[in-house]
Amino acid sequence: MELNNLKPAKGSTHHDKRVGRGAGSGHGRYSTRGMKGAKSRSGYSQKLGFEGGQMPLQRRLPKFGFKNLKRVEFKPINLSTLEELAAKKELTVINVETLVAAGFISSKDKVKILGNGSVSKALTVSAHAFSQSAEAAIVAAGGNVEKL
Repeated sequence: MELNNLKPAKGSTHHDKRVGRGAGSGHGRYSTRGMKGAKSRSGYSQKLGFEGGQMPLQRRLPKFGFKNLKRVEFKPINLSTLEELAAKKELTVINVETLVAAGFISSKDKVKILGNGSVSKALTVSAHAFSQSAEAAIVAAGGNVEKL
Protein backbone atom coordinates (compact mmCIF):
# COMPACT_ATOMS: atom_id res chain seq x y z
CA MET A 1 0.00 0.00 0.00
CA GLU A 2 1.32 3.42 -0.95
CA LEU A 3 0.01 6.97 -0.93
CA ASN A 4 -0.88 6.86 -4.64
CA ASN A 5 -3.30 3.94 -4.22
CA LEU A 6 -5.18 5.03 -1.07
CA LYS A 7 -8.95 5.37 -1.51
CA PRO A 8 -11.76 6.43 0.83
CA ALA A 9 -13.92 3.65 2.28
CA LYS A 10 -16.72 2.50 0.00
CA GLY A 11 -19.86 4.60 0.48
CA SER A 12 -18.13 7.28 2.55
CA THR A 13 -18.02 9.83 -0.28
CA HIS A 14 -20.57 10.96 -2.85
CA HIS A 15 -20.85 13.58 -5.54
CA ASP A 16 -22.43 16.96 -4.87
CA LYS A 17 -25.80 17.52 -6.52
CA ARG A 18 -25.16 19.22 -9.91
CA VAL A 19 -27.90 21.78 -10.36
CA GLY A 20 -28.78 24.08 -13.25
CA ARG A 21 -27.59 21.70 -15.99
CA GLY A 22 -30.73 21.48 -18.12
CA ALA A 23 -34.18 19.92 -17.99
CA GLY A 24 -32.91 16.39 -18.66
CA SER A 25 -30.90 16.35 -15.44
CA GLY A 26 -34.04 16.72 -13.32
CA HIS A 27 -32.37 19.68 -11.57
CA GLY A 28 -32.68 22.32 -14.28
CA ARG A 29 -34.71 25.54 -14.55
CA TYR A 30 -35.23 26.47 -10.85
CA SER A 31 -32.31 24.29 -9.75
CA THR A 32 -34.18 22.76 -6.79
CA ARG A 33 -34.84 26.21 -5.26
CA GLY A 34 -38.53 26.43 -6.05
CA MET A 35 -40.07 29.41 -7.82
CA LYS A 36 -40.10 32.75 -5.99
CA GLY A 37 -39.19 34.04 -2.56
CA ALA A 38 -36.05 34.94 -0.67
CA LYS A 39 -34.74 31.36 -0.64
CA SER A 40 -34.67 31.26 -4.44
CA ARG A 41 -32.45 34.35 -4.71
CA SER A 42 -28.68 34.42 -4.64
CA GLY A 43 -27.09 35.91 -1.54
CA TYR A 44 -29.95 34.86 0.74
CA SER A 45 -29.07 34.04 4.32
CA GLN A 46 -31.53 33.44 7.13
CA LYS A 47 -31.29 35.44 10.36
CA LEU A 48 -30.00 33.47 13.33
CA GLY A 49 -32.99 32.20 15.30
CA PHE A 50 -35.49 32.93 12.48
CA GLU A 51 -38.56 30.72 12.84
CA GLY A 52 -40.39 31.38 9.60
CA GLY A 53 -42.17 34.47 10.85
CA GLN A 54 -43.28 32.84 14.09
CA MET A 55 -42.36 34.92 17.13
CA PRO A 56 -38.79 33.77 17.86
CA LEU A 57 -37.88 32.07 21.11
CA GLN A 58 -35.77 34.95 22.43
CA ARG A 59 -38.84 37.21 22.14
CA ARG A 60 -41.38 34.67 23.43
CA LEU A 61 -39.60 34.10 26.72
CA PRO A 62 -40.14 36.63 29.53
CA LYS A 63 -37.33 38.92 30.51
CA PHE A 64 -36.29 38.84 34.16
CA GLY A 65 -33.57 39.79 36.58
CA PHE A 66 -31.65 42.88 37.47
CA LYS A 67 -27.93 43.64 37.36
CA ASN A 68 -26.77 46.20 39.88
CA LEU A 69 -24.11 48.31 38.20
CA LYS A 70 -22.86 49.63 41.54
CA ARG A 71 -22.29 46.17 43.10
CA VAL A 72 -18.98 45.83 44.93
CA GLU A 73 -17.40 42.38 44.57
CA PHE A 74 -15.39 41.18 47.59
CA LYS A 75 -12.89 38.34 47.77
CA PRO A 76 -13.81 36.24 50.86
CA ILE A 77 -11.08 35.24 53.31
CA ASN A 78 -11.96 33.11 56.35
CA LEU A 79 -10.57 33.41 59.87
CA SER A 80 -9.09 29.92 59.50
CA THR A 81 -6.99 31.21 56.57
CA LEU A 82 -5.78 34.15 58.65
CA GLU A 83 -4.90 31.80 61.52
CA GLU A 84 -2.85 29.55 59.20
CA LEU A 85 -1.09 32.54 57.64
CA ALA A 86 -0.26 34.06 61.04
CA ALA A 87 1.10 30.73 62.31
CA LYS A 88 3.16 30.00 59.19
CA LYS A 89 4.72 33.46 58.79
CA GLU A 90 4.61 34.38 62.51
CA LEU A 91 2.64 37.57 61.90
CA THR A 92 0.60 39.78 64.21
CA VAL A 93 -0.45 42.32 61.55
CA ILE A 94 -2.38 41.07 58.55
CA ASN A 95 -3.32 43.51 55.81
CA VAL A 96 -4.09 43.48 52.09
CA GLU A 97 -0.38 43.54 51.15
CA THR A 98 0.26 40.47 53.32
CA LEU A 99 -2.59 38.58 51.63
CA VAL A 100 -1.32 39.58 48.16
CA ALA A 101 2.20 38.42 49.05
CA ALA A 102 0.80 35.09 50.32
CA GLY A 103 -1.08 34.64 47.01
CA PHE A 104 -4.63 34.62 48.41
CA ILE A 105 -5.76 37.69 46.45
CA SER A 106 -4.59 40.00 43.69
CA SER A 107 -3.68 43.62 44.37
CA LYS A 108 -6.94 44.88 42.78
CA ASP A 109 -9.27 42.73 44.92
CA LYS A 110 -11.34 44.08 47.78
CA VAL A 111 -11.25 41.75 50.80
CA LYS A 112 -13.99 40.70 53.19
CA ILE A 113 -13.04 38.72 56.28
CA LEU A 114 -15.59 36.00 57.11
CA GLY A 115 -16.09 34.22 60.44
CA ASN A 116 -15.45 30.59 59.44
CA GLY A 117 -12.79 29.28 61.81
CA SER A 118 -11.27 30.79 64.94
CA VAL A 119 -8.43 33.06 65.97
CA SER A 120 -6.22 32.00 68.89
CA LYS A 121 -3.84 34.96 69.16
CA ALA A 122 -4.24 38.74 69.00
CA LEU A 123 -4.09 39.90 65.37
CA THR A 124 -4.40 43.34 63.86
CA VAL A 125 -6.39 42.79 60.69
CA SER A 126 -7.06 45.46 58.09
CA ALA A 127 -9.47 44.75 55.23
CA HIS A 128 -12.23 46.42 53.23
CA ALA A 129 -15.08 44.66 55.07
CA PHE A 130 -15.74 42.24 57.93
CA SER A 131 -18.65 40.00 58.81
CA GLN A 132 -20.06 40.57 62.30
CA SER A 133 -18.92 37.15 63.52
CA ALA A 134 -15.38 37.66 62.18
CA GLU A 135 -15.09 41.08 63.79
CA ALA A 136 -16.36 39.72 67.12
CA ALA A 137 -13.92 36.75 67.01
CA ILE A 138 -10.88 38.95 66.28
CA VAL A 139 -11.77 41.43 69.04
CA ALA A 140 -12.50 38.56 71.49
CA ALA A 141 -9.01 37.15 70.85
CA GLY A 142 -7.56 40.55 71.83
CA GLY A 143 -6.92 41.81 68.31
CA ASN A 144 -7.86 44.94 66.38
CA VAL A 145 -10.00 45.46 63.29
CA GLU A 146 -9.23 48.20 60.76
CA LYS A 147 -11.64 48.90 57.91
CA LEU A 148 -10.06 50.36 54.78
